[in-house]
Amino acid sequence: MTELTSLPNIGKELAKTLQQVGIKSGEELKQVGSENAFIRIKTIDPSACINKLCALEGAVQGIRWHNLSKERKQELKEFLKMVEKNA
Repeated sequence: MTELTSLPNIGKELAKTLQQVGIKSGEELKQVGSENAFIRIKTIDPSACINKLCALEGAVQGIRWHNLSKERKQELKEFLKMVEKNA
């Protein structure tokens, strides 16, 4: 089982938040996916923003969030708009 903090972009605070929403390992995060993990986080942290979403996606892909493709960043921004509209 992979420690959450061993994934790129996941520090102690984000790992703690993920555990609070029921995601305990790197494998679980990859299974759940960045968008669903973000929705869970948003329920306990309404201030969660695009940076957190990109960090989660980078962790799922195994890369620093700065290296996400332009297309994927755009998809995440659209997703965030949708989430915030439906909140």
